[in-house]
Amino acid sequence: MNFYSQLDPQTQQYVLYAIAALAGLLVGWFVQYLIGRAAQARLEGQIAVREAQLSNESERAAERDAALQAAQKTLTGVFGDLARETLEHNSENFLRLAGQKFTTEQEKAKAELSEREKAVESLVKPIREALEKTQQQIGEIEKTRQEAYGNLTAQLSAVHSGQENLRLETGKLVNALRSPNVRGQWGEMTLRRLAELAGMQDRCDFDVQVHVKTADGDPNIRPDMVINLPEQGQLVVDVKTPLDAYLQAVAESDDEKRKALLNAHARSMAEHVKTLASKAYFDQFKQSPEFVILFVPGDQFLSAALDARPALLDEALRNKVLLVTPTSLVALLKVVAYGWMQFKLERNAEQIRDLAVEMHKRLGTFSGHLDNVGRKLEQSVKAYNDAIGSLESRVMPNVRTIETLGADSGKELPSPKSIDITARELKLIADDLRPDKDSKELPRGNDEHDDIRPQ
Repeated sequence: MNFYSQLDPQTQQYVLYAIAALAGLLVGWFVQYLIGRAAQARLEGQIAVREAQLSNESERAAERDAALQAAQKTLTGVFGDLARETLEHNSENFLRLAGQKFTTEQEKAKAELSEREKAVESLVKPIREALEKTQQQIGEIEKTRQEAYGNLTAQLSAVHSGQENLRLETGKLVNALRSPNVRGQWGEMTLRRLAELAGMQDRCDFDVQVHVKTADGDPNIRPDMVINLPEQGQLVVDVKTPLDAYLQAVAESDDEKRKALLNAHARSMAEHVKTLASKAYFDQFKQSPEFVILFVPGDQFLSAALDARPALLDEALRNKVLLVTPTSLVALLKVVAYGWMQFKLERNAEQIRDLAVEMHKRLGTFSGHLDNVGRKLEQSVKAYNDAIGSLESRVMPNVRTIETLGADSGKELPSPKSIDITARELKLIADDLRPDKDSKELPRGNDEHDDIRPQ
């Protein structure tokens, strides 16, 4: 009470409200409890009544189940017997009808099968014949294949043998090319063949193995070929075949050694350039330009040297040496041959004109002779036709009179026919081909009839 008195009025009011609310809750809970107990008692009575009813219902359900099972057993027996009898009856009918249907379908199937067999046979027969022909052709093809395989085997054996012989001959050729004399002869022969291939006939437009003396009197200066140019010009060609290092490089499998041998090949080529430049062929051949041609008888030899020493071509040109291979030399010789042809044409142009004028004159003479022959033929034809006319008008009437009187010889006399074909006029052509009076007088030919003119 002391605590309540110490509170302020508003708080005291709140406390009173709380106590009243708590008392209300307690009263409500108690009332609810009483109501719940009454409802619980009522529900428990109802549950007891329901349990009694369920017990009675269970007993009645058990009785119904027993009666139902008994009825089910009875019905099962009855329906089983009825179903068995019905099944047996239906089975007999079904088997009988099925047998009849099966017999009908079997006969029908046999007929259809026979027809299908005949149709299939008609379809298969061409296929069988085609297969037989195919089999025969396959046999022939197989026979041909075996023959071709045998021929191919023989040819492959021949090729293998040829390759082996080629390898042996190539080895002999490589060994032969290791000799300087053989290499020199091979290079000179290649040079000659290229000259002939370019149309420079042997010893006509070029000379080989020309000996000259230097200012010091050395007679061993001997170029391999001197190509004669029009207007007395000359091109000096010398053959060099430095192949020792190159052949070793081709046979070498180690890259470093091969590279070293190719460098040696390039140095050998450069030394030959310097040696050839020191001979100064253009000083001994006054009509030669100031360079000399160094011929290498293989494009691969010069190509390998240029790969190892790219400056080799510039060095050669500075030394007045022109490096050529078969390809470039043929082109050069073709140019020279064309120059010779143009030179000969120019030199012979006047003679060709004279011959043309002479031919024109002689053709005119021949045309005059031919025109004269035509006129003579025309006169002969006219005389023949006059004779035929005289025969028909003067002789044949008397002959027919003699035959009428019975004094003939028994042979039928032929009746010659007149000729209507005349000779073609050539007078205009002959006039066109006769030389003009102002044309140049040429030496008289050997034709003894040149002075004959048509009359």
